[in-house]
Amino acid sequence: MKTKLIFTALAMFFTVLLFSQTPQEIIQKSTDLIDISSMEMMSTLKIMDAKGNVRQRQITTASKKFGDANKMLIKFIAPADVKGTTLLVYDYDNKSDNMWIYMPALRKVRRIVSTEKGKSFMGSEFTNADMSKPNDSDFSYSLSGSENYQGKACWKIQQTGKTQVLQDENGYSKKISLIDKSNFLCYKVEFYDFSGKLQRIQLLDNYKKQSNGKYFAYLMQMENVQNGRKSIMTVDKFQAGSQLPESAFAPTTLDK
Repeated sequence: MKTKLIFTALAMFFTVLLFSQTPQEIIQKSTDLIDISSMEMMSTLKIMDAKGNVRQRQITTASKKFGDANKMLIKFIAPADVKGTTLLVYDYDNKSDNMWIYMPALRKVRRIVSTEKGKSFMGSEFTNADMSKPNDSDFSYSLSGSENYQGKACWKIQQTGKTQVLQDENGYSKKISLIDKSNFLCYKVEFYDFSGKLQRIQLLDNYKKQSNGKYFAYLMQMENVQNGRKSIMTVDKFQAGSQLPESAFAPTTLDK
């Protein structure tokens, strides 16, 4: 009887701990779980229109932490019409990100201004803003209840940009993330447009644990429910860590 009481007390204790977490703390734990600052990977991006026509892209990605910025290099290597197109992202924790793009046809490196960050990433349903990590301090957080997703009990955490400028920069008015209560992995994100209507749904799947204890989703799908378009990014090869020097992540070397 005494043992049973002890286990009951422990269960109640951990339940209290579980529900005492704020929405922002839940988001932070979920973000920390997948925060791999240094890595290299190859992936395939499939872009499907409303009629089911498919365009396929091959991409290499590398990221590494330098000082106060996590720098990411995303380069298209196939097919020929997009080969060489490169996006460079400087992701900061406490200020707005910097982005540059190199278009081989123009032979020019151009900085992406804040009003373009919420626009389409290379014709896909992902946006330029989706390519970087959002700053937690830019959002207000609230708990929108719970939902069972594919047999997993999940929190529904709503994030809203604190200002209209931030909402415009991210390209949505709010988003709702489904985060597993048992392991803090995020499986689904709903993005709402500026009229409050659901616009895009992101699904994250095939998480794999890396040697550093972090997790990475090897399958990411973004569906635009308003125009019927869908984009799927599949990771073909992945390694934690990168040996690239900082000079490889410079805007001046994108055209090299």
